[in-house]
Amino acid sequence: MTDTLRLTRALVDRLPPRTDERGPLMVDAPGPDYYERTAEAVLSRLERPDELWVFAAGSLIWKPRFTVAERRVAHLDGWRRAFCIGDRRFRGCPSAPGLMMSLDRGGSCSGVVLRMAPENLAASLVAMLQTEPPLAPEWVEASTDAGPVRAIAFAIDRSWPLYVPEPLEEDLADILASAVGHVGTMAEYLLNTVTELERHGVRDPQLWRLQSLVAERLERLPVPVEGL
Repeated sequence: MTDTLRLTRALVDRLPPRTDERGPLMVDAPGPDYYERTAEAVLSRLERPDELWVFAAGSLIWKPRFTVAERRVAHLDGWRRAFCIGDRRFRGCPSAPGLMMSLDRGGSCSGVVLRMAPENLAASLVAMLQTEPPLAPEWVEASTDAGPVRAIAFAIDRSWPLYVPEPLEEDLADILASAVGHVGTMAEYLLNTVTELERHGVRDPQLWRLQSLVAERLERLPVPVEGL
């Protein structure tokens, strides 16, 4: 990769790192046994009982939330990255809402497939599911240099209440350059994702354009004064 990222950590730091403002939970919590039942359904479809792969398109690449036994660069047809989950609570808030990334139907994308460590597989899967939107994962077949991999992927259901059609790039860049929540900023989320994809030799054209557009907006903000 010869081009240089325009979006930098220093630019991201021009935003407040987080805010105490939180929006309400917009969807009901799933039933008490939802995560265990969902994990059981996934594990029952494994071709090998100790081998579960997860397709990572966004934050799972740089924050997998489980022990990774193996990782491979992978390509997925029929699904694309999309900023399509309204967020007013985590990396957004009511006064500076964000859009989180998921997989939406159509197109294609490249990412990373992660094989979960087989030790305590059921418990690890439940713990990971609890950090994702309460939508049952999709089974996908991703292509890798070592051959196809059958994996689960976290994708959006367009009938889900928090689904938002992805805006045009200029409008999306405005959102990503301003959204701040109690977890952090959308600009940081974008930077982490692009950086980790680049580290794996993957350049997503849309994310590359977005990082430049977001950087352009952050460059207009004043540089924070230390100690204030």
